[in-house]
Amino acid sequence: MTRQRFGLEPLFAKLLAIGLCCLAFVFTICLHSPAAPSKTEIRGVWMTNVDSNVLSDRSQLSNAVQTLSQLNFNTLYPAMWNWGYTQYPSRVMQQEIGAAIDPRPAGLQGRDPLAELIQQGRAKKLAVIPWFEFGFMVPEDSAIAERHPEWLTSQRNGDRFWMEGRWSRVWLNPFKPEVQRFILSLIMELTTQYDIDGIQLDDHFGLPVEFGYDDFTINLYKQEHQGKAPPADVQNAEWKQWRADKITAFLTRIFQSVKAQKSSVLIGLSPNNYNYAYNRSLQDWRNWENRGLIEELMPQIYRDSLASFNTEMLQAENVAARQHIPTGIGILSGLKAKAVTGSQIREQVQSVRQQGFAGVSFFFYETLWNLTKENRADRQALFRSLFPTPIDRTQLETGRSR
Repeated sequence: MTRQRFGLEPLFAKLLAIGLCCLAFVFTICLHSPAAPSKTEIRGVWMTNVDSNVLSDRSQLSNAVQTLSQLNFNTLYPAMWNWGYTQYPSRVMQQEIGAAIDPRPAGLQGRDPLAELIQQGRAKKLAVIPWFEFGFMVPEDSAIAERHPEWLTSQRNGDRFWMEGRWSRVWLNPFKPEVQRFILSLIMELTTQYDIDGIQLDDHFGLPVEFGYDDFTINLYKQEHQGKAPPADVQNAEWKQWRADKITAFLTRIFQSVKAQKSSVLIGLSPNNYNYAYNRSLQDWRNWENRGLIEELMPQIYRDSLASFNTEMLQAENVAARQHIPTGIGILSGLKAKAVTGSQIREQVQSVRQQGFAGVSFFFYETLWNLTKENRADRQALFRSLFPTPIDRTQLETGRSR
């Protein structure tokens, strides 16, 4: 007897067609549904003193911590070294420039914003990871640049200035022992004096490739090259690698110093994409990650197009890093002069989750729901929907996994 004789073949065909339709429907739903957060996830925000008073106003800072906690964020990256000043009372800065904390905002005087942030953050289970936003860069009129002009490096034409937008900057020479002692002293001050979860370095922990032609660096290069001067071509492969390796050596010193003092303090980095970071800023962070010198990575991917966002997110260095250390993605939530829609934020967070990265951090706090064209309540509802339940980021493993 055949199936055709009992009418089974048409029945099987119908069942098969129904099954395929159901599978297609389920696939479509999964494709368009919000990606669920994993059991561990970085939910961070950068808190800066650029276009924001959150650090210099005690009540604003307290309200920010309260709201971020209610919306289930779990990581704060406050800028503690910015514009040539610290945003906490520093003995190192008092000694170097006679001002322990940024003297310009009245709201900073007599306070310790970092201590406040740590105390309030601990109560809300928020990790606090001070952020060295300016790295080796300082404003040309900053006290540190005026007190220590010998600390600055220059371009081949002797120019020390570097325009970042409309601001004129100068660069502390990362190859000079005095500069290294200064930066390391700030980092160790935070490590020893505060109950912090980590230190995050930035894309400015490097040097524009055009710099390094000051007398000190030229003489150092000559000493290591049988008297030969550095090449005129800033992109010369050996000259570029030599400078990048010096910065790597300094980071190694930072890492070892921090770990020797307090092993629980992680060393993190929020860089630009690797190709730009190395070729334009002498920041060889792929090498750093391979050598175990960074324990959390948060590449800044500030793109409006989802396609370009995804392309940059899936760069080989990012994919490789997430096999070893927690690797999240930095997302732009807006700038003073640039609004970012909630829908763009949502689709980028979902894409980060779909690709299996460790979480996100937003640049920057003020544009989450204060400095935006969208309704404040709607913006907060957006983050409430993205982070519906609390997740303690301390469950994330740090350090090498291979």
